[in-house]
Amino acid sequence: MNPSAALTRNLGPSWGCDFLLWAHHWWPRWVFQPLLMAGTWVGLALLPVQRAHSRRYLTTVFGRPARLVEVWRHFFALTTNLTLMLRAGRGAPVACRMEPDNAAGFDALVTSDRPALFGAFHFGGSDLLGYLLGERGRRVSILRLRVGNSTDTRLLGQRFAGKVSFLWVNNPSELLFDLKVAIEAGDSVALKCDRPEFSSKTEAFQFLGASRLFPFTIYHLAMLFERPVVFCTAVPDEAEDALRVYASPVFTPDPASDREGNTRAARRHFQAVLARLEVLVRRHPFLWFNFLPLNPEAPTAHGPASQRARP
Repeated sequence: MNPSAALTRNLGPSWGCDFLLWAHHWWPRWVFQPLLMAGTWVGLALLPVQRAHSRRYLTTVFGRPARLVEVWRHFFALTTNLTLMLRAGRGAPVACRMEPDNAAGFDALVTSDRPALFGAFHFGGSDLLGYLLGERGRRVSILRLRVGNSTDTRLLGQRFAGKVSFLWVNNPSELLFDLKVAIEAGDSVALKCDRPEFSSKTEAFQFLGASRLFPFTIYHLAMLFERPVVFCTAVPDEAEDALRVYASPVFTPDPASDREGNTRAARRHFQAVLARLEVLVRRHPFLWFNFLPLNPEAPTAHGPASQRARP
């Protein structure tokens, strides 16, 4: 992990989140929505680095140069999602509709008393995974980057006090100890698995037309602590005012297999997870909330063996 890469604060003014909550509560939709759209244009103009990353990402997904209005739609989707998270933190209900594929395995794991590792990505409403688990009665520790103005994190902690806690990735030495304590205490752990800059263990997988490096830490933890792994991806459904939740099959390390055998199985599992994610990303390209460079392509065959794709 690289703490020097950590941001000290979220983008936008310090009062931005509180203002969004206030405006959504007091202004009618026909006033709030146009002003939110106009504010997104202002943000687009003031954030040239993020705008450039968005354009390059969308160009990769579309296979053609992205238009400015498409970059704006990317920014606006992020703003809309942030508003939803803030409202949820204030107590607004978040309806989740599980898609039938793998729903039975996910429900069986969540309703059991077995601690698990829940993986997610910076995509769609996946940040609301903590709400879903908290409402199911799960005690979960969420890995997050500590920043100076994370209103959504503060509200989530208040709404699910005693059920949801946070482990901060800013200090790797403290994180490793805190993570071990949380897992051994029986907590489930939720972590994002798409930004390699905060992971010391990466592997190469096919995603968006290239072999790219992704964090693989969740599987190392699964094998070390004998915990199952499941991934969730959430897509907003405006027609039903709900989140459609897609769960992966559950990966469980095989105690009868050696570490290399479990690692091969874990790679196959994560590649299948990323294949499903890519389908959703191409179907909903504006819901990929990484305004950063795309995951780097893997080294060539002459690069470090620990970072090359393996079957």
